[in-house]
Amino acid sequence: MRLSQFNELMNDEFGAEYAAILLRDLALTELSDRTGQQCLDAGDDPKDVWLAICAANGVPKDRWHGKTKKNKKPN
Repeated sequence: MRLSQFNELMNDEFGAEYAAILLRDLALTELSDRTGQQCLDAGDDPKDVWLAICAANGVPKDRWHGKTKKNKKPN
């Protein structure tokens, strides 16, 4: 997973402000009690960080690949 996709998923699921807080402050048990930002800074796969954040926050598994976006119809 690219970091840009990770950021998009985070913002879509949690909103930009709360996503930044989660990334900075949430200790992820699955990733040695490091924050998401510490994991990314250490070079961990963003997908692993995303999945750990989803699990820690009770995000339904059907949204672990992102929220379904409705296609906008052209006017």
